Amino acid sequence: LIHCYRKPKTKRAKRFLEKREPKLHENTKNAMLIKGGNANITVTEVLKDIYAVKKPFAVLYKRKNITRPFEDQTSLEFFSKKSDCSLFLFGSHNKKRPNNLIIGRMFDYHVLDMIELGVEKFVSLKDIKNSKCPEGTKPMLIFAGDVFDVNEEYRRLKSLLIDFFRGPTVPSIRLAGLEYVLHFTAVDGKIYMRSYKVLLKKSGCKIPRIELEEIGPSLDLVMRRTHLASDDLYKLSLKQPKGLKPKKKKNISHDVFGTTYGRIHMQKQDLSKLQTRKMKGLKKRPAEKSAEDGGATPKKSKSA
Repeated sequence: LIHCYRKPKTKRAKRFLEKREPKLHENTKNAMLIKGGNANITVTEVLKDIYAVKKPFAVLYKRKNITRPFEDQTSLEFFSKKSDCSLFLFGSHNKKRPNNLIIGRMFDYHVLDMIELGVEKFVSLKDIKNSKCPEGTKPMLIFAGDVFDVNEEYRRLKSLLIDFFRGPTVPSIRLAGLEYVLHFTAVDGKIYMRSYKVLLKKSGCKIPRIELEEIGPSLDLVMRRTHLASDDLYKLSLKQPKGLKPKKKKNISHDVFGTTYGRIHMQKQDLSKLQTRKMKGLKKRPAEKSAEDGGATPKKSKSA
């Protein structure tokens, strides 16, 4: 098969293609939030609240889409390519799986892995009457529970949640910007998601006293079905380009205390020609000069 490549005719189309080209430092991952064909009020409110937390790196589809991601993934891949989103959250509701959420991510516009979660309890942003964090605030993510490090499905869920909520990569951090916390706790087969606002109080010293105030949304989740990528495909998705890999530095070693040692290669020096500080104590005596000249006696000064 011969594929024809058409060059963009307008500057707008050229900018569009350049934006989607592979980059060394990729853009912040966007998420699409899709409502299923039989979504109820609870699922709709969950999607709205997650969209409020994820903004501005999210796209919320308000129309209902009749699709089943675990049976057919073509519609998800179509929406991913259309909106340039590598993360998705799909909400649905039926008798067999009530209040259902499917969270997942893409690799090369194909579904990499996705996990189905059931919502057992939900408290909306509107239900908690507290001051909220500004839009686009980068959250601090906290995971509690040994199962996040022991079980493979929970370990992949932790990686997925970090990918979904991490936000943009920032070069520096200021103390006042650490004002939003997302806490995930896994215990007794359930995952508890809580949102807090960080309050910096006076403590009488340089370090402020920290208090947490719940702001919502609050979710009690249970894991249902999973669709995980194979180990080979997962490793391929984690592969970094050569430009990001740090270059190996030669002739540098470290000891057990962390001290860095470097080896420098220099040409052989003639130490006899080394310029030293001119002092009386370093001046050569007449006997030393005669020895260097081959034993010749110094000339006598002419008498007046």
